[in-house]
Amino acid sequence: MSALARGSIKMAFDSVRSTKWRSMLTMLGVIIGIVSVVMVVGIGEGVKREVARQIDQFGEDLITIRPGNVQAARSGGVANTDLLFGLNSVGGLTHNDLEVVRGSKHVHLAAPLSVVPGSVQAQDRKLENSLVIATNPDLPLVLNRAVSYGDFFDAKGENGSFAIIGQSVAQVLFDDSAPLGQSLTFRGRSFIVRGVFEDFKTTPLSPTADFNHAIFIPYNTAEKLTGSSLQIYSILVKPDRSENVALAVDAVNKRLLKSHGGEKDFSVLDQKHNLAASSSVLSLITAMIAAVAAISLLVGGVGVMNIMLASVTERTHEIGVRKAIGATNRQIMNQFILESTVLSLVGGIVGVAISLAGVFLLTIYTSLKPVVSWEAIAIATGASLVIGIVFGVAPAIKAARKDPIEALRYE
Repeated sequence: MSALARGSIKMAFDSVRSTKWRSMLTMLGVIIGIVSVVMVVGIGEGVKREVARQIDQFGEDLITIRPGNVQAARSGGVANTDLLFGLNSVGGLTHNDLEVVRGSKHVHLAAPLSVVPGSVQAQDRKLENSLVIATNPDLPLVLNRAVSYGDFFDAKGENGSFAIIGQSVAQVLFDDSAPLGQSLTFRGRSFIVRGVFEDFKTTPLSPTADFNHAIFIPYNTAEKLTGSSLQIYSILVKPDRSENVALAVDAVNKRLLKSHGGEKDFSVLDQKHNLAASSSVLSLITAMIAAVAAISLLVGGVGVMNIMLASVTERTHEIGVRKAIGATNRQIMNQFILESTVLSLVGGIVGVAISLAGVFLLTIYTSLKPVVSWEAIAIATGASLVIGIVFGVAPAIKAARKDPIEALRYE
């Protein structure tokens, strides 16, 4: 680096330090923009990893059948905020669909998930917005999830009044981690608690798949309670062998397509497709929010430009003196661009530091687990650098075009 370049950089830092408060307020817009973008992207990436972990806990060979065409929904917009099982989908599958799936080649287990509306009561405690799911005995094996206490209902109990509950329900309704043998009332019928599921890992963007807050009852019993009006919002399938996932997906697709008269109004997804579908939705949401947050970066850039324009006016006499002793227009212009770059770059570095501190605090004090990559930090720092250069050009050109004689006369 030449002596001239070192001198210019030193002068730029001296200029910023000479007006500390004004420089700090100028950098504030850049800092806020960097913090917003870095943290939004970090939270989005963290949630994607949480969704991936949640999907992985059920095994790589899990196949999910949902109503509606997920591929079409992805291309046309976000149609479902439940990224895992689609339990809040509009419409549903039918009992006939379940039988078709069961009869498909390479299908070993098939468990329906059907939400049954209604409130649940146990003694003097009541759950108004309860998640009651009708399913069959295959569910524990399909989900790779054991029952911590008691056991799941078997084929003999498919017409019985049994309930298997999540750990959160056990605490809320009974204030007991293993309330086996106790009863709860749902739709005027008494159900005996037969088991309590192990803890399920959850993610904030798949609220209806939080089985810790769910109550599972036999599918046949639920059909009688609702007058055979149940709609299945998801069918979970396990193939006969883990290496036959693709074959099972193909067989189920063909049989369902034939059963639906050639209409592709369903989706058969293996875990890879589940993860891709959820990641695409999360990426879209993250990009939209990050784009909004990036506007504050532009506002910060405008702030830098305004301050640098004011600085040019204040330092008109200094510009005249420098030109009088031989400074060229290019040197004057480079000096002011360098000063605006220093302001933005320092703001960017401070913003990244605050972002990392914010991510650390979110990780400790909330359920969110943001992930900030080095790529995001590099892009944020580069963005602040570009903002300093771009928004410093106009003030620099104004300074360079100052007439030295008029500048020396300026008071």
